[in-house]
Amino acid sequence: MSVLVVLEQQGGKWHRMSWETLAAGQQLGATLGVAVEAAVIGAPELAKEAATKKVAKVWSVENDWLKDYTADAYTAAVEALVRKSNATLVLFPHTYQVRDFAPKVATRFHQVLISDVIAVRFDAGSPVFVRLLFQGKLNGDVRVSGSQPYFASLQAGAWRADALEAGSAAVEAFGPEIEAPRQKPEAPFRESARAVDLTAAEIIVSVGRGIKEKENIPVVEELAKALGAELAASRPICDAGWLPMERQVGSSGQTVAPKVYMAVGISGAIQHLVGMKGAKTIVAINKDANAPIFEVADYGIIGDLFEVVPALVEEVKKAKA
Repeated sequence: MSVLVVLEQQGGKWHRMSWETLAAGQQLGATLGVAVEAAVIGAPELAKEAATKKVAKVWSVENDWLKDYTADAYTAAVEALVRKSNATLVLFPHTYQVRDFAPKVATRFHQVLISDVIAVRFDAGSPVFVRLLFQGKLNGDVRVSGSQPYFASLQAGAWRADALEAGSAAVEAFGPEIEAPRQKPEAPFRESARAVDLTAAEIIVSVGRGIKEKENIPVVEELAKALGAELAASRPICDAGWLPMERQVGSSGQTVAPKVYMAVGISGAIQHLVGMKGAKTIVAINKDANAPIFEVADYGIIGDLFEVVPALVEEVKKAKA
């Protein structure tokens, strides 16, 4: 019995969520007291890199039909691997590619894929998967009936990649038999081009309705520049056209997990919290002492942002001088 983490790569490059998912696998494996194994599909060279993480084994899944992604080939390969590994729990990053093939894998075991999971706990040894409902307004507990294995895809930012433990593992090649897929490989799905990828930012300064009007945006922008941070916003700011939609953080924007997230003039509606709760350190600036953002903040400043932010900028510049 084991936890099997199916890592994702495209064109020989890791998907950023692969390490988050492996970190989750390590945590859950420790809780269950079972081994954690990783699988790399169609990229033997990356399997060696995965073997530098704390896992019991890395499966390098190899077949000519796996060089380019098709749902048929990946479904057959992962099904064969799950049967061979005797996995208890199979984890995937919640990506567009996973959404394409993983439900089919689960169906072959008379199971379902629990998607977009933000937490897992165990009740009498059985997993309880936590998902967000109604754009993050509610958490839902999902218990799976039937026999193992169980299948889940994990939401971006729900686990932190920097919690991943290093180690040394053996790589075992696995060559499943795969029939010629019915599809032809196509270019991977890509979201519309963005001028900024907030998911890659280590520091984010995000602005909300407390900024009052568009002409005041430079007040917060100056803080972002001083910190070397990306500027982001809550939905009302982007809906108003004060900042481009690509800078929106939240359930209908980007999901981020920076080292530092500064929420300036943001009350903390659940739709926004969904997108930034994975931040390692959260700093909130708001004049309303009862704002929900303070419930998740590691550091809070109760005050007028038009007084607090310029003072912070001045101190940051002094520190850099």
